[in-house]
Amino acid sequence: MPSVAVLFKVYPKENMLDKAVANIKKMDPAPTGMQTDDIGFGITVIKVLFKFDDDKTSSSKIEDALRKVEGVGELEVEEEGLV
Repeated sequence: MPSVAVLFKVYPKENMLDKAVANIKKMDPAPTGMQTDDIGFGITVIKVLFKFDDDKTSSSKIEDALRKVEGVGELEVEEEGLV
């Protein structure tokens, strides 16, 4: 099966950036990469990259898991593709 890479843009809840980052790092499957990005007006997003085998999970399952992480407000898929 092909491998998939998905980059999520996560908007943490107000004053919960550090908690959201720490909790995302604990996810299973763990993110492949993560960085914070100041987008202006005091807003910081977390860009989270996941790489996984298409037969083991799906981007929608990871998205659902991310939405349940404490500290995560909103999120969107920024990029998705085969690797």
